[in-house]
Amino acid sequence: MNTIDKLPPLSSVIAKHDLKAQKSLGQNFLLDLNLTAKIARQAGKLTECDVLEIGPGPGGLTRGLLAEGARKVTVIEKDSRCIGALKEIREVYPNRLKIIEGDALKIDLTAHLTAPTRVVANLPYNVGTELLVRWLTPRQWPPYWDSLTLMFQREVAERIVAKPGARAYGRLAILAQWRCNPRIAMYLPPDAFTPVPKVSSALVHLDALEHPRFEAEQKTLEKIVATAFNQRRKMLRSSLKDCCFDIKSTLEKSGIQSTKRAEEISLEQFCTLAREIKGQE
Repeated sequence: MNTIDKLPPLSSVIAKHDLKAQKSLGQNFLLDLNLTAKIARQAGKLTECDVLEIGPGPGGLTRGLLAEGARKVTVIEKDSRCIGALKEIREVYPNRLKIIEGDALKIDLTAHLTAPTRVVANLPYNVGTELLVRWLTPRQWPPYWDSLTLMFQREVAERIVAKPGARAYGRLAILAQWRCNPRIAMYLPPDAFTPVPKVSSALVHLDALEHPRFEAEQKTLEKIVATAFNQRRKMLRSSLKDCCFDIKSTLEKSGIQSTKRAEEISLEQFCTLAREIKGQE
């Protein structure tokens, strides 16, 4: 039942525009408009913000964002079949919805946004992690966005918030927690989506920090973290041996036992190691 605007139920929109979800595009639609409005509220007060949404599909979350008062919503949609449905939403919310047809991985998103900006999206499964990494590793920090409120497969969400020692702890946790305060805002069962995926999902909210949590040069930190976790079963003295001249000594100077493995090393320790390695260049 539609309860947030005067537009038709999403099931009717999908039937009208023949919007059967395509696996090749990583599409799983949210059809419960009360749920999409609840997701929009997890991004906080939107009345003074531009909102960027990737992969709106038939527009369920888009309608939730607009109904919750977003100043302006810019959507990036790769599937041309969805454009007609999105234009119908724009007619109900004049001057508040901008529709861009294209691939979010190939578009300069900053050119279409006015600060302050928040990103809210039920990300397509096949590009979600890549987009997140891009948002977390811009050339300059703070980024153009204030917060990210993103739907992921539950496994990916738990990797973002994982702590040292946890099985899910890895590169994604380091990148997210270095520059943001991430938290899981809510879990969603498979049957919340159409078609029903084989996995559960989770909504992750990340607030950008004004400055990284610990000092480190970005490229150096990214390199050692990626190298360490690519060989996570090896001791650091082995996995990081090509990162500097004498890795064992460098680890000791950083206060890290060379026999430790990547999953045992905290974010602060990785940043300390990155500074030590950068200082040797």
